[in-house]
Amino acid sequence: MRTLGVVLALLLGGMAYEKLGRSADRRRYPPPGRILSDGSLQLHINEQGTGMPSVVLESGIAASSLSWTFIQPQIAKFTRVVSYDRAGLGWSGACTVPRTLPVMLKEFDFLLSAAALPPPYILVGHSYGGLLMRAWAALHPDRVAGLLLLDPVSLEYWSGCPWLERRRLLFGAHLARRGRLLSHFGIVRAALMALSHGGRALPKVMGYSTAPLAMSQLESLAGEIRKLPRETWPLIRAHWSSAKCLGALAAYLECLPQTAHEALSMAVPAEIPMIVLSAANATEAELAERNSWIRAGGEARHEAIPNTGHWIPFERPDAVVDAVEELVRRVHC
Repeated sequence: MRTLGVVLALLLGGMAYEKLGRSADRRRYPPPGRILSDGSLQLHINEQGTGMPSVVLESGIAASSLSWTFIQPQIAKFTRVVSYDRAGLGWSGACTVPRTLPVMLKEFDFLLSAAALPPPYILVGHSYGGLLMRAWAALHPDRVAGLLLLDPVSLEYWSGCPWLERRRLLFGAHLARRGRLLSHFGIVRAALMALSHGGRALPKVMGYSTAPLAMSQLESLAGEIRKLPRETWPLIRAHWSSAKCLGALAAYLECLPQTAHEALSMAVPAEIPMIVLSAANATEAELAERNSWIRAGGEARHEAIPNTGHWIPFERPDAVVDAVEELVRRVHC
């Protein structure tokens, strides 16, 4: 009976800690942009700069508008540029429907319309964002002035999704949902806080008590986040302490094979200028697939960026800005 009382007290204390933490996050880290809403959908958009064409930045599968911290201010020096958070991520509202490709493209339509962002657009997509921007360009070629894909996910690989890879995706979604449950009791918040300050005991306890690979994945993600400016770390920690973001991550992971399958048949028209930047460690299969996109295009090129991993926006923001500027110059020629 005494043990039950202690457990109950810990749970209630954790819930109070989480509630206070969320309240503090809202005060300390208000959205840098504005929230666009149609009632059921709330999307955060961050707008900078002026001019045409408009550049739209689309982040990776679990990333937010903070991914463009290095890049967006540089693009804003020569044209209008916006980043945003997909449903469930960053400062956007929770995603309430499955993350199918038609749903996400419809939400992107809403973003452009509600923001009154006039075409033509230069679309920039990193990783999973490349899948989405490529698909949207295929559907709306008359509204696209250029397409920049940064180490995009392989449509061929993920649409075929080997059994072991699909199992890994489901495992990742399971971890995210377990984290979502733990977040209500402040456990995720406490672990991320400890990890960000160099502590390892609590994150290890959390990782190894929830799943064997959780700790290594947590540390890997933390390593990538550290490539961003230090002032963004508390914001990212606040986002990933929330049940909303963890639930969204599970939803996006589960839908990846289906979205890749649907996007596979959506070819980019040859009249759209396209640049693909690949990481130095991209596989031969990934490079071959991207080269096939280039061969099918008109004004298109593919370049591997030396000494980079998958996170090109973090590691070589200068290469991304140069490619955007190249596409903007083509519009003005």
